[in-house]
Amino acid sequence: MNKVSAALEREYLPSLSNPDADVVFEGWKERAAATRARLKFRPSIAYGQHRREIMDFYPAANAWGCLVYIHGGYWLGFSKFETSWVAEGFLGQGLSVALINYPLCPEVKIADISASCIKAFEHLYKFVLGEVERRAILVTGHSAGGYLAAAHMIEDWATLGLPQNPIAGVLSLSGIFDVAPLMQTSLNANLHLDDAQAEALNLNALRPHSNVKLALAVGQHESAEFHRQSKTLAKSWAASKAQVIEVKGANHFTIVDDLASPTGQLNRLAVAMARR
Repeated sequence: MNKVSAALEREYLPSLSNPDADVVFEGWKERAAATRARLKFRPSIAYGQHRREIMDFYPAANAWGCLVYIHGGYWLGFSKFETSWVAEGFLGQGLSVALINYPLCPEVKIADISASCIKAFEHLYKFVLGEVERRAILVTGHSAGGYLAAAHMIEDWATLGLPQNPIAGVLSLSGIFDVAPLMQTSLNANLHLDDAQAEALNLNALRPHSNVKLALAVGQHESAEFHRQSKTLAKSWAASKAQVIEVKGANHFTIVDDLASPTGQLNRLAVAMARR
C-alpha cells in the first residue's frame, strides 16, 4: 500500500478546494431530473451484461451528428443520471446526445471501465445511430470521463468492424491521463491501482490509432496537476496537434457548465469539432 501524500490529495481531490461541491452535485441531480422530465429520449439502452452497462440516447430533430458524453467521478461514482442536462446544450444545434453509464471501481478495474466504454461506442454506432449521425461524432467526457474519452483514440476500431476513424474528434475536460499519482491518494483505497496497472493505463505511453481532432480543456481554477496532465498528453500525442484550452473562471466542476451552455466556449468548440 502506497503512503498517502497530502500534497497529491490537494492536487487531485477537487472537492477539498471547492467547499460547495456537494451543493453543485445536488444541483446536477435536480437539473438532470428536469431534463429527463422535459425531453423525449431512449432510456437505459443495454450495451453489455453488467447492470450499469447502459446508455441514454437523446435524438435531435434533423440531426446531423452525435455527441457522446462520459461522466466523471474518479471511476468510483456518479452516473448518467446526474448529467442528463448536458444534452440540452446540443439537441437544438442538431447533435443527438448519448450519455454513457459504466461499471465502477472497486467492483471492476479502470481497464474494465475503459473496455465498457469502447463496447458502448460500438453498440451506439452499429445499432442506435442513423447514417447521418454516424458521419459526425464527437466523444467528450469530464475528469475520469476525460480519460475514457481520450482512450477512444487508441482503439483499433477496424477490429470491431467499424471504420478506422469513426469519430470526428475528442474533447476531454479535466482529464487524468497518467493515473500513477493517484496511487498516493486516498482514492486508491477503492481504485486498487498498482504499478503494473498504472503503466498499462498511461495514455502518454500509448499512441492513437485514430487520426482525429483532439482538444484538452482545463478550468482556470483547477490545480496545477490537472493543468499538467493535459499539457503532458498534448506533448506526448504531438502528432494529434491537440488544442490545450484554459476555460476562464471555471473550476473542476463548473467547467461542465461551459460545455452544456450553447454560449459556452467548449460548447461552440464541440459543435465545430463534430463537423468533419
